[in-house]
Amino acid sequence: MRYRLMIFDWDGTLMDSVARIVACMQAAGRDVGWGELPAENVRDIIGLGLPEAIAKLCPGIGPEDAEALRRRYAYHFVEGDVTPMPFYPGVVEGLSRLRTDAGSRLAVATGKSRRGLDRVFRESDAGHWFHASRTADETLSKPHPRMLEELLAELAVPVEEAVMVGDTEYDLEMARALGMDRIAVTYGVHAPERLAVSRPVFTAEAFPALVDWLHG
Repeated sequence: MRYRLMIFDWDGTLMDSVARIVACMQAAGRDVGWGELPAENVRDIIGLGLPEAIAKLCPGIGPEDAEALRRRYAYHFVEGDVTPMPFYPGVVEGLSRLRTDAGSRLAVATGKSRRGLDRVFRESDAGHWFHASRTADETLSKPHPRMLEELLAELAVPVEEAVMVGDTEYDLEMARALGMDRIAVTYGVHAPERLAVSRPVFTAEAFPALVDWLHG
């Protein structure tokens, strides 16, 4: 195994939840009278903590409107929308393969809230795959590297023995700020050329290719 600790983003990297996130944010925008939020704009903010995402998506939005938008998004995502959110092809098998190495550790670093990540862990029965996780609301949102710093400390792994895997520049720049290796996956939300700016050590077009490379 190339690394002792492999840290994964969630939405757009492990779970194909992009369509649901976009639909729910657009519905929330309509609910609060903000207007039709362009799908590409919503895709661009996936990976950020929700407050940071709303601020970037809706420049100039006031605190009350931002809170109303957050509440309506949460409603649609949890109760109002049933768009399927499967794992990407090869994820279940790939993570199981990565866990077979006795010295390896797997973790999640996500823009989700703790409540949201715990919910999806329960619904997907995936929580037991990971040795640790961090969410944006219990630390700082990407691209600040604090959640990675906390995961390294919790699992007692030096930065040179860890790697961050993600589909957005926020994931990769978070790792780059620490001097951590980073891997880009191109099937998520940010374009390959955008990800390349962060100088990933490897770029994967599919999850099985990523797993093969990690096994080295």
